[in-house]
Amino acid sequence: EVQLVESGGGLVQAGGSLRLSCTTSGFRFSDSVIGWFRQAPGKEREGVSYVSSSDGWTYYADSVKGRFTISFDNAKNTVYLQMNSLKPSDTAVYYCAKGLPPEHWGQGTQVTVSS
Repeated sequence: EVQLVESGGGLVQAGGSLRLSCTTSGFRFSDSVIGWFRQAPGKEREGVSYVSSSDGWTYYADSVKGRFTISFDNAKNTVYLQMNSLKPSDTAVYYCAKGLPPEHWGQGTQVTVSS
């Protein structure tokens, strides 16, 4: 069974940092695309960043380029999202998902950035 579990969300002041983790199981992690998505209240879910664990390819949405960094650890089957210089507009529930387009989703973790 494919499982993705997010952690690391929380409340932070603008300008602060958080690191999200997506711990996975049930599939071959070393040959996968894992993405981070977010959904703010009243808005559609949007793709934030993706990574391919086979060749290291990465993608970032324009809104997070230069502030967020995606990485992975094949030994831990885990993808990370380091978020720096956070803004109130980054407030959302953050989800990780397997596949592009996504096939399996985690339950989400809340990130709240106060001004």
